[in-house]
Amino acid sequence: MAVAAEAPLLDARGLSKTFGIVEVLKDIDLSVRAGEVHAIIGENGAGKSTLMKILAGNHLPTRGEIRMDGQPVAFASPVDAEARGIVLVHQEILLAPDLSVAQNIYLGRELGRGLTVNDRAMNEGAAKAIADLGADIDPKTVVSRLSIAQRQLVQIARVLLVPHRIVIFDEPTASLTPHETEALLKVIKQIRAKGVGILYISHRLPEVKEIADRVTVLRDGRLVASHAAAELQPADMARLMVGRDVAKLYPDRHAARARETVLDVEALDVPGYAQNASFRLCKGEILGFAGLIGAGRTELMEGLVGLRPAHGTVRLNGSPAHFSDVHGSLKAGVAYLSEDRKGKGLLLTKDLRVNLTLASLGKFTSGLQIDRAKEAQALDQAIKDFDIRTGTKTILAGQLSGGNQQKLLLAKMMLLDPQVVIIDEPTRGIDIGNKEQIYKFIAALAEEGRSIIVVSSEMPELIGICDRILVMRSGRIVGEVTGEHMNENEIVGLATGVTAGEAA
Repeated sequence: MAVAAEAPLLDARGLSKTFGIVEVLKDIDLSVRAGEVHAIIGENGAGKSTLMKILAGNHLPTRGEIRMDGQPVAFASPVDAEARGIVLVHQEILLAPDLSVAQNIYLGRELGRGLTVNDRAMNEGAAKAIADLGADIDPKTVVSRLSIAQRQLVQIARVLLVPHRIVIFDEPTASLTPHETEALLKVIKQIRAKGVGILYISHRLPEVKEIADRVTVLRDGRLVASHAAAELQPADMARLMVGRDVAKLYPDRHAARARETVLDVEALDVPGYAQNASFRLCKGEILGFAGLIGAGRTELMEGLVGLRPAHGTVRLNGSPAHFSDVHGSLKAGVAYLSEDRKGKGLLLTKDLRVNLTLASLGKFTSGLQIDRAKEAQALDQAIKDFDIRTGTKTILAGQLSGGNQQKLLLAKMMLLDPQVVIIDEPTRGIDIGNKEQIYKFIAALAEEGRSIIVVSSEMPELIGICDRILVMRSGRIVGEVTGEHMNENEIVGLATGVTAGEAA
């Protein structure tokens, strides 16, 4: 680990933040030194992102003081913070979807050639910035055509072009493959070696152990511990985050048994993304889909439920089924929870009640009137059943933590009483405590007799909760693993085209 200088680049004392009547941060002391990676961990809702946004100028603290180089500073905006050398890589994707990769990276700071923009120079600069992150993305590609992981890499490249003394990473690897994560951590180590101070938020605790010099733990808006990373193992970090032992993350489930087939898919093509996909899903089964980013897992599911054009044979309970749009699949009892819960799953500027009942509004209407009391009752029940933690029921969906947004999305879909539930990246960007709850919810749905498909980039997650795992590579299902073969070596071997023995 790098040896950090004694005097901090940034020193915050007594930082607090209140939104309305809810105090989300309470008297936080925090510092970051040159040449140090200081990890900030905690459950969703612990206040990590709010704290980082205060340090980056997105929010003003309600009280407290920030010092840089020993002098008091105040940031009225992110521009003020950037002028001091503080830059933030947001957890949310903040790119212009209709512009190219290069145009996004240089947006607001375009390279000029006389009175015109020098597109060639920007394309070359963008290509280098992306390559430095270990990725291969054409700088001329329109961002809307990129995967979530690729967009995150573009966003990181854009931020790192700004002159920086302190870089704040908020869940930078949540959407990345292991290879992309390894490349990014290498870049972070290179930045640290140049004397830059780094604040790092991640729910991936082994990753925190690898990269961090210090670890600070927040819980319920308060600082509960701060240690040298060498003093903590990931299990210690998890215990500090949730205040209890979380050694058993995955729920116990009954051994898989022969069941009737509920969903039978044969030779399904999603043009440009998936080819000749055939699989079956049984009643009460949890079926996993593994593969590298770009393998076509998400697109296959979107084609199945009518979000993309698809061709092939689909049978639901033995009867032919073809869903031309998502309304048809929902009506048939097939629910899909998108990996992009912020962009496609929830209306972030609407309250919890609207988000919960929107997909099943027919249950809450009589004629042209919406039964608000019935909606309120449904919300109360959802908050109880799915443990949605919110200070007030009038909060907007976008103000919930990631874990609570996912719980709201689950509650929304379960109001439709689906027979088949497809969940894409169920715990992306979610802390370990909420992961444990969501795994229990998924297991409980299977025990009720519902049939579950889980698409995930986290192999331990698939291994921990699934009965079978199908592996995709380059748009095709290339293998199935069950029982003792459900291990990372077998899955990686299939996903990469290398035999399990060679992968090991």
